[in-house]
Amino acid sequence: MFTRGGLVRLLVLGAVIGGSGASCIMMPGSSYQGELPPLTSEQQDLAQELRKTVEVLALQIGERNVQRPAALAEAADAIEQSLEAAGYDVYRQTYHVGGVPCHNLEAILPGALLPERNLIIGAHYDSVPGSPAANDNASGVAALLALARRWREAEPPPVTIRFVAFVNEEPPYFQTPKMGSVVYASAAAKKGKDIAGMISLETIGYYSDEPGSQRYPPPIGLFYPRTGNFIGFIGNHRSRRLVRRAVASFREHAQFPSEGAALPGLVPGVGWSDHWSFWQAGWEAIMVTDTAPYRYPWYHSPFDTPEKIDYERMARVVDGLFYVIRDLAEDAAR
Repeated sequence: MFTRGGLVRLLVLGAVIGGSGASCIMMPGSSYQGELPPLTSEQQDLAQELRKTVEVLALQIGERNVQRPAALAEAADAIEQSLEAAGYDVYRQTYHVGGVPCHNLEAILPGALLPERNLIIGAHYDSVPGSPAANDNASGVAALLALARRWREAEPPPVTIRFVAFVNEEPPYFQTPKMGSVVYASAAAKKGKDIAGMISLETIGYYSDEPGSQRYPPPIGLFYPRTGNFIGFIGNHRSRRLVRRAVASFREHAQFPSEGAALPGLVPGVGWSDHWSFWQAGWEAIMVTDTAPYRYPWYHSPFDTPEKIDYERMARVVDGLFYVIRDLAEDAAR
């Protein structure tokens, strides 16, 4: 027998997820609880690696967008140099916005079994005007580069992994034809690329143990914790299989709190990153995020600076994502 509150929650759940079932909110495995274990030496090194990248983008370069083209170009060069230092050839997809050259940067790790199948790992490197954008989204770029470096030293994946740094995710180009990931996904669709899935690394560096530190768009908060100490995996209904597999893998390999949801794209926040562009092209895609404006007090502000980021917790997340990518790549080869 359901309590009145439990029945209300079930009714709301049905309204939110429609006919897709509770699998859109109820994720496999269990979120990690309790005190975090000590960092391994590798995770400690990773935390410093992540800090260095964030400081280059947000402190040394700062605001980077079409309104500040020299800084945008400097950020692209820094990312390209980092990937080249890891042993990648870097491909620039260049287009122009108001006469300013804008570059998506791609590093390709060929698959050993099915090289024609692709898994895309992406993060945007531009900033909203007026912000140094340490968390949004130097944190995602730092994770992207760290994962690319680690995969370069690992056993070759069964399918091709493409690491892509996207330009022009932020307004005024968000969800327009000038958005970097829209340009990339549209070109890939025209070429008939076989894309098994896409992961967008978006604003992943801020965590809080304070009760009430986590908010949600209504009525989603009925189903999730109020403390912002977890990493989130978010997708739309079509991408629910990818969300569930990513969450299951993360919970298997990482000792860190995690939550997942596959919700209608119209729910505020669900489509707020580069994964949205891949939805438009018909592919499954998810966002990995600390939930950005629903947790981070300095979202899209001049105060989004490097010291706000918890690099040790971020290192735990990035470490877990390596295994998520491995498992998704293996799934894609089956």
